[in-house]
Amino acid sequence: MAAEAPGSGRIRVLLADDDELFLESLRPLVEGQEGLEIAAMAGDGLAAIELVDELRPDAVVMDLHMPLLDGVTAVTRLRRDHPSLCLIALTGDHAPELHRAADEAGADAVLIKDELVQTLLDRLTQARQR
Repeated sequence: MAAEAPGSGRIRVLLADDDELFLESLRPLVEGQEGLEIAAMAGDGLAAIELVDELRPDAVVMDLHMPLLDGVTAVTRLRRDHPSLCLIALTGDHAPELHRAADEAGADAVLIKDELVQTLLDRLTQARQR
């Protein structure tokens, strides 16, 4: 999928999760929203960082339990290297210490996967205001 260039007026989102089925179900939800498009998808934390460096999306939706590089570490690096990036952390884990770690790493929000759809779409559309 060819993505529009940064500054095109659309919010370009990178989705990162090692659950391919979850990614494929999330993709149409994001793409179905006016003003949002998928810039890329990644299956591990390291690939997510490399794709952000290459493609410069406006927002990243990152699972916290990822192979090669966990989501908290990836969020830390992305926040350091891309301070204006909208970073949304996702997890199926209700552990408060994990949520706190993601917050401290610089995530703009931590969402539980089973509660995420409306909250995620609301937060991503706010990225336009950055």
